[in-house]
Amino acid sequence: MSLVRQQPRVLASHGELVAVYKPAGVQAHPANSPDEPDLCTWLASTPDLPPGLLPTHRLDKEASGVVLCAAESATRAEISGWFARSEVRKIYLVLVQGHARRKGVIRRPLADPRRRRPLESITRYRLVEPLGAFSLLRVVPATGRKHQVRRHLHGIGLPVVGDTRWRPAKLRRMPAWPGRLWLHAHKLVLPDGTELEAPLPPELEANLVALRG
Repeated sequence: MSLVRQQPRVLASHGELVAVYKPAGVQAHPANSPDEPDLCTWLASTPDLPPGLLPTHRLDKEASGVVLCAAESATRAEISGWFARSEVRKIYLVLVQGHARRKGVIRRPLADPRRRRPLESITRYRLVEPLGAFSLLRVVPATGRKHQVRRHLHGIGLPVVGDTRWRPAKLRRMPAWPGRLWLHAHKLVLPDGTELEAPLPPELEANLVALRG
């Protein structure tokens, strides 16, 4: 199944902040190749958005979901601090290969090439729905290491469906294969309790329907 490229869209505004949906296949920040779509270019070229609007945090190119954006550099710095101090609760919906337990906490340091040492990393997950050979999880990383969710889940034998970097030892066939990484940044909960949410995109919804059927 080939993935139909979607366009970003505005989800909500909260004061100086704008929550935007980033589709899979779109970089959050400018890519090395000018042919690759990125969220910054879309923000700059979309009418009726504040000038200078930029993402305040990262989200893997292969993933979809909500990205928080701001126009003022001071605001972006403040929000970056929230993420660095884990003051923003990030909630992902993730489909993994394997049978997950009802809930769990992964406490496993992850190597950080920039700092040249492993860093403390904590990921919490809860089983949303068992789906045959797969499990739909609600995942909340308590720390923000690069590729943390993918690396942690792969490390406990629950690789994320569609992950071409941390692959399963044996690939299971599935109906309505969505043609992408099955990792969706579903919700951000800000320090003041505001919740900003991105619904599942159509290809992931269709995959769940097929698995349930």
